[in-house]
Amino acid sequence: VNQGDNDSRPVLTAPLSLDGESQVDYRAPNLLQRVLGLLRNVRTGSDLTNFQLPPLFNIPKSQLQCFGESLYCTGEDMLSRCCRAESPLERLTSIVAWSISTTRPLIFGVAPYNPILGETHHVSRGNLNVLLEQVSHHPPVSALHATDDREELEMIWCQHPVPRFYGTKVETEVHGKRQLKLLSLGETYVMNAPKLLIRFFPVPGVDWVGNVRITCQETGLGAELCYQAPSLIGRNRRSIKGKIIDLSSSKTLYEVDGHWDNTVMVKDVRNGKQKVIYNAAEIISGLKTPQVKDTKGISWSESAVVWSEVSRGILSKDWDKAREAKRSIEEEQRELKKERDSRGETWIPKHFTVSCNKENGWDCSPIQKSVPSAPIHVPFDC
Repeated sequence: VNQGDNDSRPVLTAPLSLDGESQVDYRAPNLLQRVLGLLRNVRTGSDLTNFQLPPLFNIPKSQLQCFGESLYCTGEDMLSRCCRAESPLERLTSIVAWSISTTRPLIFGVAPYNPILGETHHVSRGNLNVLLEQVSHHPPVSALHATDDREELEMIWCQHPVPRFYGTKVETEVHGKRQLKLLSLGETYVMNAPKLLIRFFPVPGVDWVGNVRITCQETGLGAELCYQAPSLIGRNRRSIKGKIIDLSSSKTLYEVDGHWDNTVMVKDVRNGKQKVIYNAAEIISGLKTPQVKDTKGISWSESAVVWSEVSRGILSKDWDKAREAKRSIEEEQRELKKERDSRGETWIPKHFTVSCNKENGWDCSPIQKSVPSAPIHVPFDC
């Protein structure tokens, strides 16, 4: 990111939510034909990591913002519920529900911007402070650090998406580890993320699929969740099944069943009793847009500033303006990379230390112990 006199006003748009498609439709007409035209010369099995989308196929926000929204935009404070649950089993059940809440409906045919190197996103909701940084561009790797000093919790996430084209679909494997630490209890919950599936035929759509595993070595409990792929004609979409287990014996304690865009229940296998642990209508519906509270405190690398001109073009459907603004950002990034290469410099992230190896992939560690309050805040009823 090139620091300078940046007078661009930040552009913040409504978070992706359960009713997102009905609130705003960014999609262009004849969308399926346009998407297939873009992919006409792409070979099956190709890695789409470096594939550049024109603004016509973008929503007016960065992937960093979407990543952060899954944490700081919820209808209820589910993280507090995780901290205050009395027993290890109740805490894990609450964390399963919270993990499901980070799964948000997406819109077929459009995608967020690929973050530029060094881009950041810093938002607060109550006592929860969230900071994200794009720590690598090729390949794209995003890091997240969030802390809540009152609830004594910390989150450290590292995300490395790898999209591949398979003719009738695009599958994105989301590599990286997510950690949720309940500091007062000395418990760390480690989990992964589901895959993203974009289908073109026979029914166009976008879904989360695949397996998610959550483990806590301190309590000896874990969960195995399966986000199930819809049928070829689009039925049984967004269903989720799984179980909560004792890690030492692999014994099932609770069965998990439902739909992540509706309700999810657990059943106690001992007595057959059921209860709802997640209701999407209460958690990811009617979400409010984050607001700028301190204009002077916003960094020049903030996502809402970096992409502001592109977003204004998309929101006004001024595609020439959006295309020119996006081209200008991409050209500047290419020039900055040339300058670094000519000087033999390696990019160093500002907020994280980063490592990568073949065995464990990418790993990110925050430099600061806690995240400070942000200049962008989320209303409490968000």
